[in-house]
Amino acid sequence: MSNILITGGAGFIGSNFIVHFLDNYKDIKVVNLDLLTYAADLSNLSELKENDNYTFIEGDICDTVLVKKLFEEYDFSRVIHFAAESHVDNSIQNPDAFIKTNVNGTFNLLDVAKSHWMNAPFKYKDGCRDNRFHHISTDEVYGTLGATGLFTEDTPYAPNSPYSASKASSDFIVRSYFHTYGMNVVTTNCSNNYGPKQHDEKLIPTIIRKAIANEPIPIYGDGKNIRDWLYVDDHCRGIDLVFQKGKAGETYNVGGKNERDNLYIVHTICELLDTIKPKEDGSSYSELITFVNDRPGHDFRYAIDASKLEKELGWKARENFESGIMKTIEWYLNKYSS
Repeated sequence: MSNILITGGAGFIGSNFIVHFLDNYKDIKVVNLDLLTYAADLSNLSELKENDNYTFIEGDICDTVLVKKLFEEYDFSRVIHFAAESHVDNSIQNPDAFIKTNVNGTFNLLDVAKSHWMNAPFKYKDGCRDNRFHHISTDEVYGTLGATGLFTEDTPYAPNSPYSASKASSDFIVRSYFHTYGMNVVTTNCSNNYGPKQHDEKLIPTIIRKAIANEPIPIYGDGKNIRDWLYVDDHCRGIDLVFQKGKAGETYNVGGKNERDNLYIVHTICELLDTIKPKEDGSSYSELITFVNDRPGHDFRYAIDASKLEKELGWKARENFESGIMKTIEWYLNKYSS
């Protein structure tokens, strides 16, 4: 049985992916290394408590001694690297944490993996030639779009926040290990994810949480910023495909083709809640929408062209925004009522 290291697996996307992965691969053991910062929650993995193929280890990807020890103990053949500081607002207030985790942490994982798998540049140790490092990144590295156009894998990087700059840096480090050392790496850059297990601070959980608490629902600026929304299960399938079949050294964009502005998001959720969980006084949840000062450097629009992933590996999103948001609302209503 081979062992895979998954970092940041107690977070939103990582926890959904681990459940997906262990459901589909019964002969692989997953070791989840997570520091359990505020955005992580072990309850996201409660369904794996009795799974013998799953092990959780609390620790920091920046801890070289720990990472080396884990590679020696488990002899990982592959790494899927989710661990990252990811909240843009927090990166504006506390950018040093983003540089430490996203840049230094990624380098540390890469370098330990290279030393464990390779004898020299382009020379793998016996039995290690198929070992792979999969780096999970974001579309925010590309900067912002105007009213038209899509991000492709060839779009020049132009990050506009400390968060996106730190992720862009980590992408470049991963790329360098392919070109300099011949290391088997792949990178996926995804659009905005939503769905079960996302942290309460993010836009969609915040809208639902504030609405059912009858509190003001904060929307940045005029609410016209546009994102391409990707249901987390669709993202997990895309990651799996690239991990298994992606070409070494390549980048693959994963997007949902669901461009919606924040006003559409908040009004759609409020309208659905009006039907699913109507307020006692008969008023609409949309009356709670409150516009707040825009965040500094707020990118106007993101949208991904996922045709490379679709054409080369056969991926296709199964959920549109309207189907995915219903599943998401139901999950959060259950969470917030329990």
